[in-house]
Amino acid sequence: MLCLTGSAGRADHRLSDESTMHKGSCLSGSIKFTVSGDLGPGEICHCQQCRQWTGHQLASTEVSRSALHIEDTSQLKWYHSSPKVRRGFCGQCGSPLFFDPIDQEKHNWIAISLGTFTTPTAVKIEQHIFTAEKGDYYEITDGAPQNEY
Repeated sequence: MLCLTGSAGRADHRLSDESTMHKGSCLSGSIKFTVSGDLGPGEICHCQQCRQWTGHQLASTEVSRSALHIEDTSQLKWYHSSPKVRRGFCGQCGSPLFFDPIDQEKHNWIAISLGTFTTPTAVKIEQHIFTAEKGDYYEITDGAPQNEY
């Protein structure tokens, strides 16, 4: 089991209820994870990299690294999409799972794809980011704030 930890940081305040347990997995079930505590607000990234990675857009939630526990990492693969971030996915089925900042001193959080949760999340989308790069084939109409970058 892998537990991602780091120094104190941004997402720690979101873990107010340690008794809450969220479960998730990739499509094939090769990678299963749990998150203890509350999930952060939802956001949707429309940047070109996220669109290419997911085939559309990335809906995610940020959690403290210490709240994420991964059962088996043998199929977990990482792609360093920039000097600042790596993206975790399943080597068996290709499911996009994690968005992980490289600078763990500055960022004590990891983002998890909302679609990978197998239990209710109670997360609401609170913002859209990188809307300047969104695809031309859809509109954003949910009323959540939109940030160009």
